[in-house]
Amino acid sequence: MSRPTRRQAIGVATGAAASIALVGTAATSPGAASAAPGKTEAPAPGPAPFDEVFQGRRIQGAPAAADAHAHGQAHAQGHAGHGAVYRVWIDGRELHVMQHGSSGWSSAINHYERFATPLDTARTAVASLKGAHVVPFDHTA
Repeated sequence: MSRPTRRQAIGVATGAAASIALVGTAATSPGAASAAPGKTEAPAPGPAPFDEVFQGRRIQGAPAAADAHAHGQAHAQGHAGHGAVYRVWIDGRELHVMQHGSSGWSSAINHYERFATPLDTARTAVASLKGAHVVPFDHTA
């Protein structure tokens, strides 16, 4: 009896993983019956606001107001996909942060890295700046 090739084994594993994901998605779809009928689950809250000093720099973050379009955040709102916009400041200067769906957050400083929260994003940006000031993000450029 011949052994399966690596390609066949990967195909079987991928098919099994896709099947499991499909079954899990169907079970958690909005039309699926919930464990407690009549009760609705509250949407998961966004990242909590923060205000701290990290490596001698003051970092602050909070969800943006609903009128984010007036502040030039329409582009970031489109990226978030949920209409959620979060604003971060380092020493009073805004650091442009972006939410990438469920894969995390990044900033204009660390654009190719993903972080779990805006706080982690801000801390890494402070470490990367090495004392330099944040240059304002110009969304029109």
